[in-house]
Amino acid sequence: MNACPTLPSATMVMKSVHHDCIEEENKYRWLESEKAGYDLGEGCVKRWVKDHWMGYLRARWVEHLQGKCFWIELAGRDFGLLLREFQSQSELLDVILNQLKSGAENLDVLTWAIANNIPTGPVSEILEALDINSKRLAHRFDGSSPSTFAA
Repeated sequence: MNACPTLPSATMVMKSVHHDCIEEENKYRWLESEKAGYDLGEGCVKRWVKDHWMGYLRARWVEHLQGKCFWIELAGRDFGLLLREFQSQSELLDVILNQLKSGAENLDVLTWAIANNIPTGPVSEILEALDINSKRLAHRFDGSSPSTFAA
């Protein structure tokens, strides 16, 4: 995967989550087919979607928030948000982002904060700015329900 520029510019490389994930799907299909000894076909790709799409998309979303890569499906005000916001709360932000990348939702993060005696005010402020609940993006094989997010 090619690295994207860290700051927006006239020469900004814009990538598509949908196009980029095809490479990941094909790698998975090839590896799993090699293990099986024959081509597992579209069913294997659908398994990748079920098992890996959400994590893949969340990782792209974090790259977008960090200003590392502009993903066109995630376009919006939040590109590079983490370069502009929460500089004084970087440790808390890192922990929250790691949880979100691992599949946690807002309620999971708030429950974690309460269980660890972390003030929920700053946690809520970060979660509101990230606005994960407003981002939904379905994979082409999962068009029935928006299982993950987009701008």
